[in-house]
Amino acid sequence: MRFAVLDLGFLAFLGAVALLGLKRPFLWVLAFIYVDIVSPQDISWGFLKSIPVSLLFFLAAFGGWLVFDSKRGSRFTFRQWLMLLFFGLCAYTTTQAAFPVEAAAKWGWVWKSLLFGMFLPLTLRTRARVEAAVLIMVLAAGSIMISAGIKTVLSGGGGYGTLSSYVRDNSGIYEGSTLSAVAITIVPLIAWLAKHGTVFPPDWRVKSFAFCLGFACLLVPVGTQTRTGLLCIGVCAVMALRDAKRRFLLMGLMGTLGLMAIPFLPQSYLERMGTIETHDADTSASTRVAVWLDTLEYVKQNPMGGGFEAYLGNQIKYRTRQAVQTGDTVTIEYVDVVDKARAYHSAYFEVLGEQGWLGVALWLAIQLLGLLQMELIRWRLRKSTDPVDRANASLANALQMGHVIYLVGSLFVGIAYQPFIFYLVAVEIGLVLAVKRRAAPVEARGVPGARQALQPVALAGQQA
Repeated sequence: MRFAVLDLGFLAFLGAVALLGLKRPFLWVLAFIYVDIVSPQDISWGFLKSIPVSLLFFLAAFGGWLVFDSKRGSRFTFRQWLMLLFFGLCAYTTTQAAFPVEAAAKWGWVWKSLLFGMFLPLTLRTRARVEAAVLIMVLAAGSIMISAGIKTVLSGGGGYGTLSSYVRDNSGIYEGSTLSAVAITIVPLIAWLAKHGTVFPPDWRVKSFAFCLGFACLLVPVGTQTRTGLLCIGVCAVMALRDAKRRFLLMGLMGTLGLMAIPFLPQSYLERMGTIETHDADTSASTRVAVWLDTLEYVKQNPMGGGFEAYLGNQIKYRTRQAVQTGDTVTIEYVDVVDKARAYHSAYFEVLGEQGWLGVALWLAIQLLGLLQMELIRWRLRKSTDPVDRANASLANALQMGHVIYLVGSLFVGIAYQPFIFYLVAVEIGLVLAVKRRAAPVEARGVPGARQALQPVALAGQQA
């Protein structure tokens, strides 16, 4: 009975959004982002599992834009062309894959991530739509973080590979390290929405919710006990200092809060974090290094990679360090271990091993170009007194921070094709186009005071 009520609740919500989309087709785009992140069909225990919810909203998003939505201001950018090339390369390597069946299964969801990542910027033709996409990304991912944060507190710290949020499936965004990376990635976006959001204008309620959501995100790495999460928190803290007016005060506050938190952290979490400095004493870390070295050797013989899931053919040998106690004496022994079909545990080596040198070059270009574009927006608008410019510069900063956090986290997790990173890329493209459209009339006319004259028009355009 309880499961039927859950299914009916989801069905009623998704049905309402589908109906509202008949008037505002862009809502179908937002609905797909929500469905793709949260996966309500996987949360379901009943009839919702048999409904292809993701595919239906995927088709609705494309069809709604193609038939009903305005195309004014839409354009295909250089980064989207790079994504199209990467899409084509992935399709080609899938046909030549070393493990065709497994490669086809992975391609079954990767193509959707890439295609929607290319498509989404075409729909983000106003500043309001860019904010709406950010809001849905944060709320959809945040709903998972709230559940994980609550379970972390109630379970006394969770556990590595054991903390479950909405589902008990340790895959996709619900996989521990992936969940930790995404949790910290959205923290800068939460802060931006709490300060500059217009859908929910900032007041004490919005700011209180944002604070609680950010705290839940910080709890996720503790609950999942992932070293990736701790690393992402460190990167987030360092980048937060970049624009801080009182850096030393903020550094002192961060250090104090960190020291105060230690007594409340579970011992199992502290012990696992302690293995960061001694990778050769940790089987997981030793395996990763061995796999990375094996991947480099593999692409020497296969420059185009081996297609999706090419790691299934690896056989690695590595040495790990173990402490052996005999009576009162503790000795260190080195043990040789042979393992097969070990995953890459790194987005960079994942792309390298599967798509070769060309693939990793395209993937890195897509990521790094976004960081550069966000920095250019920050630099260009840094001294503006216009509130819209300041909000755009702040959003560029938040997107850049989130992107860097995700890229650092992906050093140790195979999340190169996860939909969330392509949503982040799409929003960056949408922001770049919005900033260009806003500045183009001023630059073209070169009239002093033109920006002030155009400000009411720009603000009105945000409400479109």
